[in-house]
Amino acid sequence: MKKTIIISISVIALIILSITIYWNLPIEITRKSDIKSGNQIIENIENYRKNSYKLPEVNDWQTLEKLGLQKDNPEKPVYNKDETGNYELVYDDGLGGPYLLWNSTEKKWTIDQPKIK
Repeated sequence: MKKTIIISISVIALIILSITIYWNLPIEITRKSDIKSGNQIIENIENYRKNSYKLPEVNDWQTLEKLGLQKDNPEKPVYNKDETGNYELVYDDGLGGPYLLWNSTEKKWTIDQPKIK
């Protein structure tokens, strides 16, 4: 009986420790595949901007799909832009945020709320 309690407590402590370690890992590790996919989309958007001298429109799905975005696909980020030439990629997990976010002003991946609505 005593041995069972010790094993149970040890397993619970190990689970809590594992979750704590995972939450404190950098997003470059925990969201590696999303960031890799997002970086390719960013490169495509920047190439589009360089060639067209403008950002793609938010509702131009023909162009956005060529750049790697997909409408209503939770595995792909959501693209938003503002009037000043800034844009964001947001991985919307449906949980209300904070989200994995890349902003063209900051030029880095963060866990945050979208700044462009």
